[in-house]
Amino acid sequence: MESVRPSWHSRVWTVAFIVLGVFALLLTTTGVDGARAGRAVAAVAAVFTVTVVGWAFARTRAQRRRYEEELAAWAAERAAQTERLRIAADLHDLVSHGLGLITVRAAAARSLRGPAGEAERSSALTDIERTSRETTVELRRMLGVLRTPGAAPLRPAETLADLPAIVAAANAAGLTASLSLGEVGDVSAGTQLTVCAVVREALNNTVRHAGPVRSRVSVAREAASIVVDVEDSGPRDGWRPQPGAGHGLDALRARVATLGGTLHTGRLAGRFRLTARIPDRESP
Repeated sequence: MESVRPSWHSRVWTVAFIVLGVFALLLTTTGVDGARAGRAVAAVAAVFTVTVVGWAFARTRAQRRRYEEELAAWAAERAAQTERLRIAADLHDLVSHGLGLITVRAAAARSLRGPAGEAERSSALTDIERTSRETTVELRRMLGVLRTPGAAPLRPAETLADLPAIVAAANAAGLTASLSLGEVGDVSAGTQLTVCAVVREALNNTVRHAGPVRSRVSVAREAASIVVDVEDSGPRDGWRPQPGAGHGLDALRARVATLGGTLHTGRLAGRFRLTARIPDRESP
């Protein structure tokens, strides 16, 4: 169930004006004898007015702070829900691709006869088993954190082979980005999707916040994890940041976390660096 956007309706100043109005009315209807009594009443009125106005300011500030916290929490929740829908679309593509491959291999193997057919059927069964295992692993890893969003648009699932195109798109946007893709071995399809999402978001952030600068993208395997490291050369002189909604990294961090990974960001000597560590263990 989608949460409702927080709203802020403060009646503090209405209450304060009513209190001050009633107090003023009391002063005008109450007689005061003597100059000394008049000065005392004026002093009391001034102190009372300052107190009420101070209370109103403090109360309004506290309400405003609470509202901004609720609004930030709501926005983060919306970003997380949006990211879940994105993962669902990617998972839809992943499963569709796997089932399509299984269907094609099974159909091709069934149509062959003779010794070549036996060899092809054996090879097809091996491919079908491997694809089925990979798809089942991704379903187990992701389905627990997703809701069914309805029909997702069909498109090819991204793989590490798409990284050069992602970097090229960033370069077309003005960056001078380089890609270093180490020997990573067999990487599960879900991890490949997430790596592509990390690289794309990191480069988009660089374009928006640092401008047309240099950026280095590194993807490598460290033991049972795939490590993505993206670092820029620092903001261009005179560049005015063009921030987005402000929740892209939060959503990306949530996406990496669904796979049991971590994402860290930070700035050192003016350079912004993003590092994602995504587990990619073989599962039965």
